[in-house]
Amino acid sequence: MTEENQAESNKVRKMAELRELLDRRIHDIETELEGLRSLMDVLNSVLLEKGFKRADFQKSAPETAPSPSMEEAWPPKPTTKVEEPEPFAAKEEQVVPFKTVTGDLLANLYLSKDSMRIVLADDKRFTVDVPPFMAFLVERVLAKMQEKDKEAAATGELAPDQILSYEIVRDGDVLREMTIRNVGEDRTRELKSTIRWTLEKMYEKMKSST
Repeated sequence: MTEENQAESNKVRKMAELRELLDRRIHDIETELEGLRSLMDVLNSVLLEKGFKRADFQKSAPETAPSPSMEEAWPPKPTTKVEEPEPFAAKEEQVVPFKTVTGDLLANLYLSKDSMRIVLADDKRFTVDVPPFMAFLVERVLAKMQEKDKEAAATGELAPDQILSYEIVRDGDVLREMTIRNVGEDRTRELKSTIRWTLEKMYEKMKSST
């Protein structure tokens, strides 16, 4: 091989490596963007709910100037119905099915006083490598909540046995169930919406790849 051909071959190889690097970077950015969008959805949902509560409070206190309804400030509600968790009973367990708008069962959510268990539908093969499960739900939501609790425990604001923990059960790469402990009522509402959104996005990607 001549020196000129060698140089051309090296150039092509470097371009191929650059293309592979760009492909990975684009994938990472798309995954992060999905995570940010889902986080925005969760925030919108929480703010919308807080807005309704504030409006109800102001109806009983007319001397306080009412603020504009949050319903006018945010986009319309999603088509998927989001159930509000009922007050926890000491030993009761609530079952909430996660379904698509067409009625396909994605998972069943089992809620108890301070924990939640998500059992994936038997006929769905949710795998850990399907976005946005690992990059968003695990790393950006659950791990961050756990990290925040550990910091609070280190300063004495939270008991060590109250730190959020989670366990992922899988068969190979296929997800079977998840258990999240020490969630609390506020986080239960947030995680419920976030997990539902994550499963819906995973299901959409699984269907588009078949």
